[in-house]
Amino acid sequence: MSWQPCHEPECEAQPNDVGLVIEPTARDLGGFSVRRVLPSGRRRMVGPFIFFDHMGPAKFEPGRGIDVRPHPHIGIATVTYLFEGRILHRDNLGCVQPIDAGALNWMTAGRGIVHSERSDPEERARGPRLHGIQSWVALPRDLEEIEPSFDHYPAYALPTIERDGATMRVVAGEAYGELSPATTLSPLYYVDATLRAESEIRLPNAYPEHAVYVVEGEVTVAGRCLQGGRMIVLGGAADAVMRARSDSRMMLLGGAPLEEERYIWWNFVSSSQARIERAKDDWKNGRFEPVPADDDFMPLPER
Repeated sequence: MSWQPCHEPECEAQPNDVGLVIEPTARDLGGFSVRRVLPSGRRRMVGPFIFFDHMGPAKFEPGRGIDVRPHPHIGIATVTYLFEGRILHRDNLGCVQPIDAGALNWMTAGRGIVHSERSDPEERARGPRLHGIQSWVALPRDLEEIEPSFDHYPAYALPTIERDGATMRVVAGEAYGELSPATTLSPLYYVDATLRAESEIRLPNAYPEHAVYVVEGEVTVAGRCLQGGRMIVLGGAADAVMRARSDSRMMLLGGAPLEEERYIWWNFVSSSQARIERAKDDWKNGRFEPVPADDDFMPLPER
């Protein structure tokens, strides 16, 4: 799928309202391909969101699945949200948690955490399906070294709004008058929105930066046509209208940008390059606590 301008009058470009359209790049995660949207060469962050991967949709043969070996993070919260399938999360805090479609795994790495993500054994046996989004939220500088933690929120715990052909699930933050139970450390919102053809919604207000990622379908956003697999960044365009040209699904995200620059190297994010170097040395020399019952590990990349 590709982004392209439409020819109907309602889809004529409005450059004053519309920001950057980001084309994803394919990345191989050890036999499983994802579409990476953030960071890109043209835009590194939207609000505090510094990483955004679209996983799948994929169907594996029986006995196969994903095996993301234990690996470390610092300075971020990882946000896993699935549309289909199940992933088994394990971390070095001792948490073991399957995540199903519609639920939320929110893991705050802070000063450092290690986790693995693998296909659920029962799902693997029959040939798992997987479709979802993994994103990272950078932490404010004074909270980058917070104690690591892990929280799981089942689908029924996330507030849902239905109106005029649209359904919005507030995954994190506050939007459309509803507040997610997820504990966030800076102002942000993250919404799973499904729209029937010809229905429309507006972006939530009260945030200085916004983006829309079209998971599937075709949507006009502030006068531009966007097909599945593309993100549009909208600055402070809180009044931007999203109209579905077909049955569509989108992730809406944004928030307040962090004051300081963030550096990213592999799985490490920090406002300090020296802190990233220390994390690299700690992982290379085995100073992170291992994940119980998962003694494999992901080596530090050479570059």
